[in-house]
Amino acid sequence: MEQTLFDKYGGFATVSRIVSAFYDEVLDSPRLSPYFDGLDMRRLVDHQTKFIASLMGGPASFSNEALVRAHAKLGIDSDDFDEAVKILKFTLEDFDLEEGDISRIIGDVVSRRHYIVTQS
Repeated sequence: MEQTLFDKYGGFATVSRIVSAFYDEVLDSPRLSPYFDGLDMRRLVDHQTKFIASLMGGPASFSNEALVRAHAKLGIDSDDFDEAVKILKFTLEDFDLEEGDISRIIGDVVSRRHYIVTQS
């Protein structure tokens, strides 16, 4: 059986550190930080850790309908989405993931764009 990216990079411990570092950068972004005003960041980081873990072949799973519900009222546009993806890519690079693995994760995120972006 092929090893998952989740296992290859150390499971939830590593994914949690990646997601925490990602949100540190997101919250420093003037473009993205307003989306997170007043949110329970601990809960969001936990939820996002499970989501990224699922993209890496980990035990969690998320439906596309859940993505739609979570983002429907946020008014996310393509530029905001692209900024978040760029930050995620840089974060994955900072954690020394292999380029092919980064491309796979980013590709999985980008393939869900239409579930997250709600503004033209």
